[in-house]
Amino acid sequence: MNAMQPEWRDECLRRLREIAQAAGREILACYADPACAARDKSDGSPVTAADERADLCIRGALAAMTPEIPVVTEECVADLSAQQRGGRFWLVDPLDGTREFIARNGEFTVNIALIEHGVPAMGVVHAPALGCSFWGALGAGAFSQDTEGARAITCRRPGADGWVVLASRSHGDNDALAQFLQSYGPCTLLPKGSSLKFCLIAAGQADLYPRLGRTMEWDTAAGHAVLLAAGGEVATIQGEPLRYGKPGYANPHFVARGSGAA
Repeated sequence: MNAMQPEWRDECLRRLREIAQAAGREILACYADPACAARDKSDGSPVTAADERADLCIRGALAAMTPEIPVVTEECVADLSAQQRGGRFWLVDPLDGTREFIARNGEFTVNIALIEHGVPAMGVVHAPALGCSFWGALGAGAFSQDTEGARAITCRRPGADGWVVLASRSHGDNDALAQFLQSYGPCTLLPKGSSLKFCLIAAGQADLYPRLGRTMEWDTAAGHAVLLAAGGEVATIQGEPLRYGKPGYANPHFVARGSGAA
């Protein structure tokens, strides 16, 4: 099976959107429950029943849809071989932005991506509390859907009045970010949670997202896939394309940008 044959690709994207929406319903059931509290994992990051319910939903659906493709999720980190990590596998964050979920600000997402040879070849980002989704694949373009319907999206070139720069709402080093942006001229800083930052660049609503702190591959893969499909890119600080399937799944610092955002 060639995962990027147009017929398979398009059907897979459709089914991924359904899976992400089903996981979103699990999350919203917990979101509405004031008793849904967080606890700390061994690495100090928070987790809730919503993370776990969404994770079970997605893993079960992907296993049924593509039993031959391994699945790695934040809540169930599979011990893949180097060969598997260098091939094709699903990379999932069932609830990206757990801190935003806890804060009840709506800026959390379901992230599902297909990695092929280190590249995020397709991805879906669903924001259940905001009622919107983003998806895309190499060769198919990128799209968004909200209460007004579905539409194709593409990155923009930065405007003459400066850059719209996205920053993490719950993480980050403001001093390091300010220093990094010194060479960019006028910038408007917009805090935003979860992988929505990639999607806003893909939709032409922002220009740049420098991440100068720790992230994991499941945090970024789906948004990265949408941004690639919309004509953008994600590169390390050294200018190399951000790759996936690294041992330990930790990302280096990176910059996500839209069209012409050099």
